[in-house]
Parts: sequence; C-alpha cells; structure tokens
Amino acid sequence: MEYYNYIKALHLIFVITWFAGLFYIPRLFVYQIEAFHKPSPEKEILGKQLKLMANRLWYIITWPSAILATVFAIWLLILAPSWLQQGWMHVKLAFVVLLICYHLKTHQYYKQLQRDNVKKTSNFMRLWNEGATFILFSVVFLVILKSSINWIFGVVGIVVLGVLLMLGFKIYKNIRSKNPES
Repeated sequence: MEYYNYIKALHLIFVITWFAGLFYIPRLFVYQIEAFHKPSPEKEILGKQLKLMANRLWYIITWPSAILATVFAIWLLILAPSWLQQGWMHVKLAFVVLLICYHLKTHQYYKQLQRDNVKKTSNFMRLWNEGATFILFSVVFLVILKSSINWIFGVVGIVVLGVLLMLGFKIYKNIRSKNPES
C-alpha cells in the first residue's frame, strides 16, 4: 500500500488535465461558432485553425486524461474498497457519472463542429462551459469535507457564483451588442 499516494497523485494530475480540457474546449467551440458566421476567407482560415486546435486538445489532452483519471480512480478503489462504504463517495461517484455524461455530450458537440454542423449558439457554449465548473466544485467539496450533506453549502456557493456570472454575462452581452468590436 506504500504506492497508494503515488496512484492518488497520478489520479489528481489527470483529473486536473481532464478538467483543463473540459474548461477550454467549449471556449474553442465559441470561437468556432463565431468564425463560422464570418465572411470568407476569414471563415475558412479561422475555422481550419480552430478545428485543428480543438482536435489536438480533445484527443491529445482531454480524452487521454479522462481515461487515465478513471483508471487511477478504479485502482484507488481497489486498493481502498472501504471508501465505497462512505455516503459521500456515493455522491461523488454520482457526480463522476454526471461528468462522464458531460464529457460525452461535449464530444458530440465537438464532432458536430468538426463537420461544420453548427447547431448551438456561441452564447449556449459560454453557458455550457459552466457545467464542468459546477461538477468540479461539487466533487472538491465532497472530497475535502467527506460528508454527503455538508458539501451542499459549497455547491450553494457555486450556484451563487453562477448567478453572478450570469449577471456578468448579460452585462457583457449588452456591452458587446452596443460595441460589436469589443
């Protein structure tokens, strides 16, 4: 069991890089969608570069990180199965399932945009980007507090932060509509 902390460290490293990919890919989607609506040749030049960036981020960082974070998590649970008897771990695993669903839905958006199939707005993608943030806050509070109830206070904090972000987003949108070059 002396290597438990090494496995834990590797798990955390890949969780961090997984979230980095999940935070950045919707931002690239915003840029891809906005580039799609630009006139030629800007549309083609930006579209090609943004697709390349998204492809590299998705397949070189995000997917491998998701897989490795999951492998190391399973390994940790095999080494310490008693964690599975804790209520907070059940809630955490529910959030992990939600994270995997978020990842898979993001993959669907990725594939659509790689085919120039623009079904969502850039504003939708800005909001979509907050899903990973919500899951991250929830999981971190669960793991630190190790309580299936007390983590709710942390999530309430992120919801309040989310409301503030939405207000900021609306203000930004209003400013941007008045001055399209900003």
